[in-house]
Amino acid sequence: MLVGGLVIRGGRGPVMIVVGLVLGALAGIELSIREHFAGYRSHTLVLSGAAGLAVLVALASLAPSLRLAFALAVAVAAFAVAAWGLTRAFRRRSGQAFKMR
Repeated sequence: MLVGGLVIRGGRGPVMIVVGLVLGALAGIELSIREHFAGYRSHTLVLSGAAGLAVLVALASLAPSLRLAFALAVAVAAFAVAAWGLTRAFRRRSGQAFKMR
């Protein structure tokens, strides 16, 4: 999609570029989820950031009348809760807090 969007000119090109970038991001998140929950490597901050960003985008699109400060506070809270839960899950799975390689 990304390469096709770069080749095609006109209305569909930018849309294809965005779809290609989103697909690449989803693939990276999927790999991070698998490695994190397998206990191979901690991806707590990446996964927590994705959760916070998803909450922020959902609030911005579903309730555009909300103030930005409130939406950011909710997204930061979601980030913190996800980080806490993901850290606990990684510790259980790997037997230690972080693996340094």
